[in-house]
Amino acid sequence: MIVDIVEVRVLKDYILYIKFEDGLSGEIDISKIVPFEGVFLKLKDPKYFSTVKVNTELGTIVWDNGADLAPDYIYSLLSEKAA
Repeated sequence: MIVDIVEVRVLKDYILYIKFEDGLSGEIDISKIVPFEGVFLKLKDPKYFSTVKVNTELGTIVWDNGADLAPDYIYSLLSEKAA
């Protein structure tokens, strides 16, 4: 079962606060899980990185250049932190 992301906020640099529709929430350091190459290269620029938003159709976070992250992967990372 995939749970949708409903909120995202940039806290600092590459750290995001993410909240899922079931209430699970927490901080993720994207620089630890995303190589800044290919479609993710533009995310290395903190100003561009801060343009992240929730795409309600996909239920995940996206950037205008098409970069996105699988919500189930982010959910599993936050679940491990909460345990």
